[in-house]
Amino acid sequence: MPEPGRERLGGFVEALRQRNRLTLREFCKRAGADPANISRMERGLVPPPKSRDILERYAAALDLREGTDDWYTFFDLAAVDQGIVPADIMADAELVKALPVFFRTLRGQKPSPDEMREIAEKIRKGGV
Repeated sequence: MPEPGRERLGGFVEALRQRNRLTLREFCKRAGADPANISRMERGLVPPPKSRDILERYAAALDLREGTDDWYTFFDLAAVDQGIVPADIMADAELVKALPVFFRTLRGQKPSPDEMREIAEKIRKGGV
């Protein structure tokens, strides 16, 4: 498992490479990537690519399987590094509707009583 505290995609990629015993050059060969650019990304000097196709090539080179925790972490970190909400979250209207409450909660602001009842009801029903 990648080391805790590596909150950026570059650090996560480096940890996965090491876990899989892939050198930088071998990873780049598999991913069709430039070693200098990947090295800079791993060190946090450049952001990850925005292209989903390129990110999927990187994930495949790291042997990530779609739907696994590492797969979601990989794509979530890429989104965070780009300053966006992951596309799968934005595609779910119910989740998008809940985001403002979630953001306020993260900031330490309490949801309103109505919002708390709605959240509790969703939990009871097994939703969101």
